[in-house]
Amino acid sequence: MNHPCSSADLTRRAFLGRSAGGIGSVALASLLNDKLHAGQGSLPNFHHAPKAKRVIFLFMAGGPSHIDLFDPKPKLNELDGKAIPKELLKDHQQFALIRGTPNLKGSPYSFRPRGESGTIISELMPHLATIADELTVIRSMHTDTNVHDPGVNFMNCGTLLGDRPTLGSWMSYGLGSVNNDLPAYTVLTSGVSDGQPLLQSFWGNGFLESRHAGVPFRNSGAPVLHLDNPKGVSTKGRRNELDLLQWMNRRQYRTLGDPEIAARIASYELAFRMQASVPQLADLGKESEKTLEQYGADRVKPSFARNCLMARRLVERGVRFVQLYDRGWDSHTDMDREHRRQCGAADQPIAALIADLKQRGLLDDTLVIWGGEFGRTPVAQVMGKTWGRDHHPHGFTMWMAGGGMKPGLTYGATDDFGYHATENKVHVHDLHATILHQLGIDHKRLTFRSQGRDFRLTDVHGHVIKDLLG
Repeated sequence: MNHPCSSADLTRRAFLGRSAGGIGSVALASLLNDKLHAGQGSLPNFHHAPKAKRVIFLFMAGGPSHIDLFDPKPKLNELDGKAIPKELLKDHQQFALIRGTPNLKGSPYSFRPRGESGTIISELMPHLATIADELTVIRSMHTDTNVHDPGVNFMNCGTLLGDRPTLGSWMSYGLGSVNNDLPAYTVLTSGVSDGQPLLQSFWGNGFLESRHAGVPFRNSGAPVLHLDNPKGVSTKGRRNELDLLQWMNRRQYRTLGDPEIAARIASYELAFRMQASVPQLADLGKESEKTLEQYGADRVKPSFARNCLMARRLVERGVRFVQLYDRGWDSHTDMDREHRRQCGAADQPIAALIADLKQRGLLDDTLVIWGGEFGRTPVAQVMGKTWGRDHHPHGFTMWMAGGGMKPGLTYGATDDFGYHATENKVHVHDLHATILHQLGIDHKRLTFRSQGRDFRLTDVHGHVIKDLLG
């Protein structure tokens, strides 16, 4: 009787897995060997000297209003309540929810220059104003859609589709991990529970191996499900079970050569190590009262502030990519109340995170990114006391700090109404190219072959915005 893998039907994967001394076994060993695994990604060397080692992406889900936070428009205020000029709608895709011709809506908030750099920040973010000189503000962002889910996918994956690797997954794939006991890519969530959902594709691995997916940490109870052993199962017993499972998976891997089996083995081993590392990470007992007060965080109670403190603890331990999703920025109505609420919860901890990273010597090589999937319209969706703004992709603001960016810089501009990006326009693909550049990666050379073609985060687009670099 022939062995199932000795016939003419022998697959290429099986051949590679069983030949040349076991090429597949070498790959598997690299996943399981502590010394090789730590820090090892697909890139044998950086493409150029990196300025950043890790990223914290503060994602304001729903779309914060640039014209109420960072981009004041006196002319817009002057024409408040007037019909929008028709010339602004020439290259405009249909509004997400507004129908007909809406009226302009100026910002009711005061702005002034902050810090030595004179960075303009509104009254809604007074704590951020104290670290204004650390910010690299981009006022000329634009994206390809005004719909939430495709917009978040685009900001994460460089495509409107939801089946592609996210920025964090590309970082994990390219650079690997520098902590063998924690995931390279973690996700924390906060904010109001109603409104737009957070989809798993927002931190998915797409066609990359599953070990490159983001690992969500829960806000209450065990940070990660199934961290504790079942009742009656000891750590030694669990180790014996995993050893047996690993032996069976290794045999299957040598037969089939499927890289997903190797990824599964590595995932099980990481999960076992996380049983010890994650509880220590999530325990804020050793954080001082001063630090908690600085962030506005509670040791146990879930909040965006607590997640910011957790982000610092994660990057301290070598996690490559930490993404914080804060829901509640989709202010179609009652925007004054909602944006005041969101800024009230986010402003202090964001400023504390930047200051804390700096005083610990981590800001220089940690790139902090702030923004949402798009901005909000300079026109009112609803007039009166419950005024709101619709989704707006044509011009909006994001900022970065640390990671070798040029601090105290305000880059680009929108028109007099905050409608279209007009000066030094920065597309999402350009943002991704610039982020990867700071990590020592040429965005054109970090690729993965899937379904017969090479894919990359920036597809066939993107330019590094060198004016942003320090």
